[in-house]
Amino acid sequence: MTTALWPGHVHPVQIHFEDLDAMGVVHNARYVLLLERALAGYWAERGWAFDPTKPHFADIFFVVREFSITYQVPINSVGEAAVHFWVEHLGTTSVVYGFRVLSADRSVTHAEGRRVQVKLDPATLRPSPMTPALRTAIEPLLASPTTSL
Repeated sequence: MTTALWPGHVHPVQIHFEDLDAMGVVHNARYVLLLERALAGYWAERGWAFDPTKPHFADIFFVVREFSITYQVPINSVGEAAVHFWVEHLGTTSVVYGFRVLSADRSVTHAEGRRVQVKLDPATLRPSPMTPALRTAIEPLLASPTTSL
């Protein structure tokens, strides 16, 4: 279940044994996957599953252009965590997510960062504008009304 938090949303994610490194903490590269799990879950719950057989697949054909993260407190166990994410900027062909990886009870920030995505045309692999339907679906995640251009 997704819980609303302004701005954006908090989505639960599972930390699996294979997410841990040799020191018993979540490997730094796995934080990217935690964000992916949260975003995929959020969009699938709203009917925007990443499935090439669905008619709106071309609407959500995005690639990551930039990813930055700052680690605060290691996660040192399997179980549930949470990812809080929101949209900092909505452009014509791009979207910038801000995010925080939190403890399940939201009392600890384990990491925070941003991710820039660009929508591509699946046939040409060139940037293409987001559809009005997708822009409308993204709006609830906007940090403020002025971040949409």
